[in-house]
This record gives sequence, C-alpha cells and structure tokens, in this order.
Amino acid sequence: MKLSKVDLSNLVAIAHSDGYLQLLLDRGDELEFLEIPAPVQAYEGLQELNEIVAETAALPFEEEPIAMLPVSSSMAIAVGYDSDEQVLQVEFQSGAVYQYSGVESETWEDLHSADSIGRFFNDEIKGKYECDRLDYANDTDDQ
Repeated sequence: MKLSKVDLSNLVAIAHSDGYLQLLLDRGDELEFLEIPAPVQAYEGLQELNEIVAETAALPFEEEPIAMLPVSSSMAIAVGYDSDEQVLQVEFQSGAVYQYSGVESETWEDLHSADSIGRFFNDEIKGKYECDRLDYANDTDDQ
C-alpha cells in the first residue's frame, strides 16, 4: 500500500454522476469545477470521510494544562505561563486558580524573577489583564 498526504481544505462540494466524481474547488478568487472518472464508491468514501472529520471536529477540545512552578509567596502556591497563548496562570494560597490573558512573556519573566511575587502581581497584573477563574475552591477575592 502506498500512502499519500492529502490536503482537501479547498474542496467545497462533491457529487457523482454518470461515472464521474465531480469536485468543486475554491481557488481563492474563483471556484473550479473538476470531473474525474471514478466509481460511485469514491464519492461514498469521500462522504464517509467528511462525516468522520465532522464528528472529530465536534469532540470537545482538551487543552494541555499549563505547567505550574511552585513559588515561595504568601499570596500564591504556584505560577505558570503558556507563551503560545500568552496566558499566565496563578494558583493562590486559598486554592483558587486564575488565568490572565494577554500577558507578555517579559511580564511573566519579571513576575517569576521578582523578589516579591505578591507585590509584583498586585502592581503589574491584578486588574490590568482579563482573567478567568478555573477552580471553585473556597477563597476570598484574590484576583
């Protein structure tokens, strides 16, 4: 068996008629219609592939957890950072976990190397970035 990598991202629609697989392709500035001699099974196989891809896309996306680094702080237990998404995650002493969006890598580096993580957090992060609470442990207003 020979495997080939296939990119069907430009395929808009398929049909089968009179022994031909009919394909509608998006070429950016125009649509192109192609007819290829093929049995109806080729059309049915592409339909089945489309259903499999649609089911896979509908599955819930599980994000990789952010790696947390323990810190010595009266405010936080651990901090972590996702550089691809620019998300800072803080686990507070109370057990609450918050993620802060749009945090630049320089800010993360400054936080992680700060003499006082709590002071840096209060001065440079708290109230300045959009945040979401991940954990619903009992806590006071840490964010």
